[in-house]
Amino acid sequence: MPAESPVSLKVTGRTATVYLDRPNSGNRVDERLAAELRDAFDQVERDDTVWVAVLAGRGGSFCDGTEFPDPHFLRPTERLRVSDRIASFSKPLVAALNGTALDQGLELALACDFRVAADGARLGLTQTLTGIIPWDGGTQRLPRLIGQGRALEMIMTARTVDAREALALGLVDRVVDRDGVVEEATGLADTIAQHGPIAARYAKEAVRAGQDLSMAQGMRLEADLNILLLGTEDRAEGIRSFIEKRPPVYRGE
Repeated sequence: MPAESPVSLKVTGRTATVYLDRPNSGNRVDERLAAELRDAFDQVERDDTVWVAVLAGRGGSFCDGTEFPDPHFLRPTERLRVSDRIASFSKPLVAALNGTALDQGLELALACDFRVAADGARLGLTQTLTGIIPWDGGTQRLPRLIGQGRALEMIMTARTVDAREALALGLVDRVVDRDGVVEEATGLADTIAQHGPIAARYAKEAVRAGQDLSMAQGMRLEADLNILLLGTEDRAEGIRSFIEKRPPVYRGE
């Protein structure tokens, strides 16, 4: 990323960490951040040495929402929308919610596969307070995660929830002390990275795509992906390591 970029990227081993890096603005999404966030995920997608990623925020917030070009005219534009790029990322992705995740900030987190939240963090989609509705995937991804009734209640009342309630709702997967959020998210990512990376990507594809398929279609997709895995070197290594009673050494091939 360029100097003073609103997005920064760090790669350690098999894990890439993408940071929203506008702490003085609560990591609010503006058009530049949205563009560079897309670029960062494109870069990580192309990097075959990276098998899993973490999305985190610098400072005290994960992301407090959107910084619109005209604060008197809160109109979302295509250049501000970025959650679809995150959701289409093929590798496993963990969100580290170190602080508040509001409005578009929560929509970015919803596009990830897992969410680790800081104890005390607040999450919500409060756009109805300003006469609009969630517009970067919130109306679609939140009900798929916590159910239609609970999602409508959160959206229509603009109510925020703390991390503990979010855990009970199924909105986040883990809650830890604020200082340990990125470490916990990275630990989860590193655990995933110890296993077959192709299998992890295919599992993600099967689960994500299966939400929009019939049971029969989803079962067919699952079977097809398993057939593809049979021809990989990682699958052969998994079998060898099991027979030889040793940890597998995967290469992503």
